[in-house]
Amino acid sequence: MSATLVITRAGPLATIQDEGRLGMLAHGISASGAMDRGAYRLAGKLAGNGAGGVEITMAGLDFRVEGGSCRLGFAGGAFTIRHNGNLVAWPGALNLAAGDLVAITPGPDGNYGYLRFDCDIDVPVLMGSRSTSSRVRLGGFEGRALRAGDRIGLVPSSLGTGPANLNAVPPNDGPIRIVWGLHAELFSPSVRERLITSSFGISNRLDRMGVRLDDPDGVFADATSLSLVSDAIVPGDIQILGDGTPTVLMRDHQPTGGYPRIATVISADLDRFAQMRPGSPVAFASVTVEHAHRLLRGTT
Repeated sequence: MSATLVITRAGPLATIQDEGRLGMLAHGISASGAMDRGAYRLAGKLAGNGAGGVEITMAGLDFRVEGGSCRLGFAGGAFTIRHNGNLVAWPGALNLAAGDLVAITPGPDGNYGYLRFDCDIDVPVLMGSRSTSSRVRLGGFEGRALRAGDRIGLVPSSLGTGPANLNAVPPNDGPIRIVWGLHAELFSPSVRERLITSSFGISNRLDRMGVRLDDPDGVFADATSLSLVSDAIVPGDIQILGDGTPTVLMRDHQPTGGYPRIATVISADLDRFAQMRPGSPVAFASVTVEHAHRLLRGTT
């Protein structure tokens, strides 16, 4: 199948993403890619796994099918979706034809939703990825967020596997699990203990680069401005800024950083963390690297 979509309303920071631009960090380019990879993959399986997808943020997105036909899969968070004005269950899938209207508006949970198709999104593959890195205007649709009036082409996929009927798996709702980071020893044992016994909050200062945390218990209130030799960063690193603000670095993180990273959110929990809305409480729990690896492999 193939189709053309016309964006009629775009919430802030709606972008084209995929699994990410992997292997480029040594060249100063972070991977980008879907903030919630599990939801991105689920939407793809529901649609038929065409290459690339649209990542929407809390404000949602509306579009019209201008020509052709396609299958749409959608997942991530809990949004409200209407097809030609009719409410549809989220997550799920739809067969779309020319003239169809799709409207997605905020629901009760989640920051990011994903729209995947049984077709490939027709944008250039740059450095092995269709992902948008909006901070450097690289990839995606002209290197930027989508806006009303944009026309997105969908072309037959060489990778599609056919749709699957899947149900979203409820995420673990316990503490966000971490492993101790490269600079953990720069913090006193009491500060490290308070990181996993205190409650933090998701602030309203969040984007694809990072999520700043509210620290009501003042765990890092006495942190000094440590100037370190910059070294590589990975998604999930908890960086303590010079003013003591803890920040969890996300998919569009800078390649290197000179602030200390006390810990790293494990890969198995990073999707869940990305979906936590401002005002949500956050608790952390430490695990070993070996345990984190087993969780990632699904063996525990």
